[in-house]
Amino acid sequence: MPGFVQIIEFRTSRIEEIEELGRPSRTGGSTPATFRSIVATADRDHPGTYFTIVEFDSFDSAMENSGRPETSEFAAKMAKLCDGPVIFHNLDVLWEDTGDGADHG
Repeated sequence: MPGFVQIIEFRTSRIEEIEELGRPSRTGGSTPATFRSIVATADRDHPGTYFTIVEFDSFDSAMENSGRPETSEFAAKMAKLCDGPVIFHNLDVLWEDTGDGADHG
């Protein structure tokens, strides 16, 4: 099922602190998560560069997540630990292959 993906690109020399800040990724049980999954990655070719890939059901659910106070608080704390601006890539999913032989899109 097509959806929406946000890729958050950033540089930092303080990745351990960002990882600590980002866990747990849920809202502490107060409200259900609006995302399907989160994958944290490190760029092998560019040390100190990281990408967080967040999958949502829709653009609307991503915007709901962005509007949450805890999301804004996390983003502000994270930005202080980065070595430059945080870049957001907002992507509509056109189709998806999950390896199960079914057409998803």
